Amino acid sequence: MSLLRKFRVLDLTTGIAGPYATKLLVDAGADVVKAETPEGDEYRRWTASGADLGGVDGAMFQYLNAGKRSVRGEVDEPAVRELLTGADLLVESTLDDTALAGVREEFPGLDIVSITPYGRTGPWARRPWTELTLQAQSGSIGGRGFPGRPPVHVGGRLGEWIAGSWAGAAALALRTAARRHGQGGEHVDLSMLECMCVAMSLYTPLTVDLSGARPAGRTVEIPSVERSADGWIGFCTITGQMFQDFLLMIDRSDLIEDPEILDPRRRQGRYEEFQKIIEEWTTTLPTAAIEEIATALRIPVAPVGTPLTITGNEHFAAREVFVRNPSGGFPQPRRPYLVDGDAGPGPGTAPALGEHTGLVRWNPREDGRVRPDGVPLAGLRVVDLTGFWAGPAGTQLLAAFGADVIKVESVQRPDGMRFTSTRPPSMDGWWEWGGVFQGANAGKRGITLDLTRPEGRQVLMRLIARADVLVENYSPRVLGNFGITWESLREVNPRLTLVRMPAFGLSGPWRDRTGFAQTMEQATGLSWMTGHADTPPMVLKGPCDPLAGMHAAVAVLAALEQAERQGRGVLVEVPMVETALNVAAEVVIEQQAYGAELNRTGNRGPGAAPQNLYRCGTPDEDEWLALAVATDEHWLALRAELGDPEWATAPELDDVEGRRGAHDEIDRRLSAHCAGRDAGELAASLVGRRIPAARVVPPADVLDNAQFAARGFVQPLRHPVLGEIRLPGVPLRLASRSGPWFARPAPVLGQHNDEVLQGVAGLAAEQCAALRHSGVIGERPDNL
Repeated sequence: MSLLRKFRVLDLTTGIAGPYATKLLVDAGADVVKAETPEGDEYRRWTASGADLGGVDGAMFQYLNAGKRSVRGEVDEPAVRELLTGADLLVESTLDDTALAGVREEFPGLDIVSITPYGRTGPWARRPWTELTLQAQSGSIGGRGFPGRPPVHVGGRLGEWIAGSWAGAAALALRTAARRHGQGGEHVDLSMLECMCVAMSLYTPLTVDLSGARPAGRTVEIPSVERSADGWIGFCTITGQMFQDFLLMIDRSDLIEDPEILDPRRRQGRYEEFQKIIEEWTTTLPTAAIEEIATALRIPVAPVGTPLTITGNEHFAAREVFVRNPSGGFPQPRRPYLVDGDAGPGPGTAPALGEHTGLVRWNPREDGRVRPDGVPLAGLRVVDLTGFWAGPAGTQLLAAFGADVIKVESVQRPDGMRFTSTRPPSMDGWWEWGGVFQGANAGKRGITLDLTRPEGRQVLMRLIARADVLVENYSPRVLGNFGITWESLREVNPRLTLVRMPAFGLSGPWRDRTGFAQTMEQATGLSWMTGHADTPPMVLKGPCDPLAGMHAAVAVLAALEQAERQGRGVLVEVPMVETALNVAAEVVIEQQAYGAELNRTGNRGPGAAPQNLYRCGTPDEDEWLALAVATDEHWLALRAELGDPEWATAPELDDVEGRRGAHDEIDRRLSAHCAGRDAGELAASLVGRRIPAARVVPPADVLDNAQFAARGFVQPLRHPVLGEIRLPGVPLRLASRSGPWFARPAPVLGQHNDEVLQGVAGLAAEQCAALRHSGVIGERPDNL
């Protein structure tokens, strides 16, 4: 089923982020043409395992570019200029400022998405970078690490996949504005670092501002990935009840009375002791037995996915998540959402370099578009039943782009993320003081409705009758328990598009399991790729939540096009785990295509060498330099920075393979060079020589840099309870928009009950008062 029709996209990107953004568009039905230099996209020659490609395009290139066409040509050549006359959208990551300005001037009706490491403006716009240095600057690395070990980055270049998902959602917002409002000529300037800051630092600066206290240091969740009798098993005990159930499961109910064990922050101080307690139980049982017990207790659990086990996972197999790539013959994840039960036609073939040169015929674009107004989703109304982070992240992006998003909670069960508060329950209004809740819900209106009661459901149906989209991320059984079905929703509003975001999907053996971001990381191979080689796999601390949210935004905007074309709404299913599988695909593809078992390698990586973190400052300071020598030119520049010592002039170090073989010795030399020195000064000196380097920034400090200040990334807001707060905005700039992204802070509980129920649902003031009196609506949580 092709959701997007007559949507022509010219792709001038390389690597991961841009090609993944355009892959999302291809998966939805766009016609994407990849314009390449004579050498072709560098990713054609990429393999993380170092497998001999034998002159054939790499499997990851085939995954990212399946279904696209390829032409040879630069942006200033006639063949590409002709394509620009017919394209609806240009996605680019390679143009210099002059070339981009020329395109915008010559093709004023063309929408453009630019994807760059830091954004196209600001003092860091041309700073050298790699995934490692961006993670260091995003706050991701600085908050993750075992006691007594260096902090550790997320494996698999996840930040680039995150940026691609944001870019795909932004591209479809522009498509929606063109289709619904006739707008064109918008420019999205997306910053990969800003994407990573939102997704990978867990709103730590906001949490610090609200609490008035900095984190004590790096942490590792416990329980998390634990050793079993035959492998690894992953847990996530995000609520107090889940953790108490976990203690009962491991036969340590006595610890329920231990306040240091119950408090996840104080638990860190007894990490080794508690780790031993857990493994005394988990190592006596096989993974499958532990999984069965934990599932019965409603504890989020998953076997840790490895290169050899992911495709054989019983749930993924039952749902037929993996499909055959027609170019390489290896299994790959399918499109991570279904529309009316359809996952799309499956991947097409990846193009040979220049295969379609001279064969693409696009009619000239009709450039009678009106100028964009900075709110591409104006006029779209979304009823938001989501909680925690994944769903709210997706609906927040819709709100930022101009949709009217109405968040629905209840006083009986507010959004669970409200209870990750920085204030004690003894303080009035403590449920408003959670950093992630505030960060992920700004820009929305908020109401409460008790959906267990007929009166609450009746009001919800009045809202749905006036909405375009309903989004929910309950466990699959919950909506039915309320008596709300797809059929009943369609009776009320045949135009409604319903978006469901269950953890594992609406079918399969894991259908009714509870799952959070950590569970997705554990099941899909992301945890397997993160950590030191001699430590357990590690969770990533949440980026799979906003990642799922961006994929949900992609799905709803693509599905809306079909819904409006056919005159009736559609049911969209976005399983959170399948979004994670799509960005973790390299673990499976390298094993299936080349027989290679990728593994975690600390802070080293398959590209740059040397690449690592190096301790700076005094021994009692947690100060680190992230350094990645990605090219031979970087190595020569590093030699000059070091004073060209004799050891560095050895001929075997002149190429990356030689340096990889001597990595331990190079690390020892660089560690000695960095010891006792200032990490920021070292990074500045290296960057001055065009070497990718960065200080590892503590998560609490990630918003405080000159680049974010220059781009206005940090948005101040006045909250009625919290006062002045600041939070990261949307990680992109729109050429047509100069104001802030969020018109309002996250709503206090039930803040807009009267405004929405009277102004949208059409209730009278007396009816609202009666609902409030009976407890169907309210402004304070019950039972506190």
